[in-house]
Amino acid sequence: MVKKVSKSQKAAWWKRLGAGLVTGAADDDPSGVATYSQVGAKFGYAMLWIVFLTIPLMIAIQMVSARIGRVCGRGLADTLVRNFPKPVVWTLVALLTVANVINIGADLAAMGAAVRLLIGGPKLLYALLFAVISTGLQVYLSFERYAPILKVMSLSLFTYVATVFVVHVPWGRALQQVVIPHLQWNTDYLTGIVAVLGTTISPYLFCWQAAQEVEEIRQSDERKALRNASRQAPDALRRIAMDTSVGMIFSNVIAFFMMLTTAAVLNAHGKTDIQSASDAAEALRPLAGRFAFILFSMGIASTGLLAVPILAGATAFAVAGAAKAPYGLERKPGKAKLFYGVLVGAMAAGAALTFSPLDPIKALYWSAVVNGVCAVPLMAAIMTVARRQQTMGKHAVRGWLLMGGWIATGVMGVAAIVMFATLGKG
Repeated sequence: MVKKVSKSQKAAWWKRLGAGLVTGAADDDPSGVATYSQVGAKFGYAMLWIVFLTIPLMIAIQMVSARIGRVCGRGLADTLVRNFPKPVVWTLVALLTVANVINIGADLAAMGAAVRLLIGGPKLLYALLFAVISTGLQVYLSFERYAPILKVMSLSLFTYVATVFVVHVPWGRALQQVVIPHLQWNTDYLTGIVAVLGTTISPYLFCWQAAQEVEEIRQSDERKALRNASRQAPDALRRIAMDTSVGMIFSNVIAFFMMLTTAAVLNAHGKTDIQSASDAAEALRPLAGRFAFILFSMGIASTGLLAVPILAGATAFAVAGAAKAPYGLERKPGKAKLFYGVLVGAMAAGAALTFSPLDPIKALYWSAVVNGVCAVPLMAAIMTVARRQQTMGKHAVRGWLLMGGWIATGVMGVAAIVMFATLGKG
């Protein structure tokens, strides 16, 4: 006999999803759409296997980041600055800030271009409007009201799933290459792998998920930092494991569908040179029809509305945390001036980049380079702190999660080496 799931049980399941789901969805930002589209268009189905590598790596490092926030009751930078020399932490925060601002600018530009493709008009104006809307929501809404909006917006990623079902996909061939990948041992293919890893495992995601755990502690009268409330640990850690696993699987499944769509349509028709997310959307129109084009373009704009404020927010959490200044979306702007100043400033700087002569493709390239410099030492610092009993108490990370986090750090280290070895080539 099949046991029915009640409406209240379904609601409870959805309610337990939060930081992990939103963080995973934010990973598929317009810059990510561009990378996944480029890989799908260039290599066809030969890169689909990579999601089975990135899923466990993402789950491990994101779960460790979330645990630090939930156990310590502090954001990542706030925790790191209490464990490492300030110059080291501030160097990482500075690199993170530069990469995030560039990423904000590139995402806003992609969002503006997507809207122009849909309805015409000035893409720069649309980009500016997106920046204003995103900033306004973060500044004027409390986290308690803003968090549900982010959760609902994460569902917009299903537009990329829908796109697959309005184009022709040779499923047998695609699934065969998932199971038996057609690996290519050349610089372009290795660069593609590095690009996907760098897009998928990004420093701002670590900061945001830890910060959202802290925010959820602050908005609740019952939740406490686990260092001071060990009785809450079993349920809290189960929730983090479920939330993070769902969020990262969701993120990678969407990435899989993006690569699948562009492989089935663009690569199959010889359209292998995609430079941006809007290029991918525009290329779909004559090859897959207007409906596929509309879905893909809408996805770019909607995912940007989710990711851009998270990029700005992660920057603010990092800077204010490293400075040991008040931070958090649950605080009023007057009570966390540095935090909100950085948040607004990061968004303004990103918006300004869309009006500059800076090529958005080159901007994303240099953002990837900066992230490559930042990600590995930041991940190593996170893993070091996570196993320290003086920081994490009895909830120090051990076992498979510790191993998984260090494997993720090692893989990203190899990716960074390959990236720097291939700079300027090809």
